[in-house]
Amino acid sequence: MNLEVLSISDNQELQNVVIDRIRELINYKNLEPNDKLPSERMLSEKFNVSRGVVRGAIQKLEFYGLLKSIPQSGTFVANVGAIAMNGIVDDILQLEAPDFKALVETRILLELKTVKLASLRRTDEDLKLMKSALNAYAKKVLNNENAVQEDLLFHLAIAKASKNSTMNTFMISITPEIITNFAKYHVCDENQAFLGIQEHTDIYQAIKDQNPTLAKEKMKVHFKTLYQYCYNK
Repeated sequence: MNLEVLSISDNQELQNVVIDRIRELINYKNLEPNDKLPSERMLSEKFNVSRGVVRGAIQKLEFYGLLKSIPQSGTFVANVGAIAMNGIVDDILQLEAPDFKALVETRILLELKTVKLASLRRTDEDLKLMKSALNAYAKKVLNNENAVQEDLLFHLAIAKASKNSTMNTFMISITPEIITNFAKYHVCDENQAFLGIQEHTDIYQAIKDQNPTLAKEKMKVHFKTLYQYCYNK
């Protein structure tokens, strides 16, 4: 099945099937911590799904600490007992897709923290990534093009600059769903997109100046419209 033609919900359902099959594989073969799983290609052929779906399932299991991938070596069972692993997988499979309001609440809480950390920990390379995303966003907005993806890239650059891998992972994991829902609910109108250029610039400058208090305040300003949208529903 071609991953590109799958909807997000279809892709998540396939990932859950693969997660359950990986769990069965671990149980059936009595794999112990640090035992190696078959390659993505082999799992893809075994489960009759694309390698992208397998990769997504593995990344989700990594996120919950059940697997660990080592570059150039492969994917291994993490140091988690069988009972705990099966319980966590059951919880993963029962998770419902978050609604848009929940995603926004999570994003706001995360970013008010990451922007402060980014102000304290950013490097020159982080600033270059933010500036590049900011310029790409402004270019699309000024050309009257949809710039939702560029907007999120700017915020992901901030998360990366926070040097907190857990927060960064959370942001990466919820970003695709946020992009989809922005388009679905038409959250940002044209005027808001133009305002976003200055708001992004203010956030960037506060991070560059290493002023965490100002950076947080500028992020609050940036989220004001989105916050009102969700809580006035």
